[in-house]
Amino acid sequence: MYIVVCGTGYTGSRVIERLPPSKATALGRPTLDLDNPQVDVPSLPAPWSLLYTVPPAPGAENDERLERFLSALATPPCRIVYLSTSGVYGDRQGAVVTEQDSPTPLTARANRRLAAEEYLSTWCDEHDCERVVLRVPAIYGPGRLGLERIRAATPIVQTDEAAPGNRIHVDDLASCCLQALDAATVPGVYNLGDGDHRSSSWFANTVADIAGLTAPPEIPMAEATRTFSQSRLSFLQESRRLDTSKMREVLGVVPRYEDATDGIRASLNGDT
Repeated sequence: MYIVVCGTGYTGSRVIERLPPSKATALGRPTLDLDNPQVDVPSLPAPWSLLYTVPPAPGAENDERLERFLSALATPPCRIVYLSTSGVYGDRQGAVVTEQDSPTPLTARANRRLAAEEYLSTWCDEHDCERVVLRVPAIYGPGRLGLERIRAATPIVQTDEAAPGNRIHVDDLASCCLQALDAATVPGVYNLGDGDHRSSSWFANTVADIAGLTAPPEIPMAEATRTFSQSRLSFLQESRRLDTSKMREVLGVVPRYEDATDGIRASLNGDT
């Protein structure tokens, strides 16, 4: 099966590195401009499967980029793997969330992702295409550890008030993408994550400790509510624990970095 990766950012580039060049194509800027209503998608060899990693454009209610891409295809793929967000579940006040729980997004960003999931479901039914949705939490790895914020002494919520976290190392995410592209993998929705639910404050403090930096100052949640940006608060005020049993048992991926401490150490080896 020929593989097409649409979106060559942090995750897409990681996936394409692990695919043989003769069996895969990467589509990204400037080759592909999904903000152009007249987008032109190159002809692709059939049969093929698609990994779609492009985020929706801000400001819209739906994912116009995804809609443009699919409408420009001459031949539909056999399977689409779509990177969504665990944010579609909204705030569950720290409760465990499975794929059976109905999405209740609270932010515009998460609403766009859910709209994309729903659009893709209809499109795939109409085009006899298998659909795999990966609901992805915070992604970390080399270059994605928040070192700049720590060096700038950007405050974090004090540890005893910080909510449970969900995250995944980019290499484990790439493994999930590759497995999801496999024709033998059962289509459907999968929660992703390393199963390590320690908070974002724990994460920042651990990065600082391992990197030999001064720990960031901690402030009460009440103060953070007054001083943090709305986008940052949206992450901190939504609390849930993703159940990733289906990822492990059906998708067949056991994260290499189940302990985020190990993932941080490995990331720092390739970080600056």
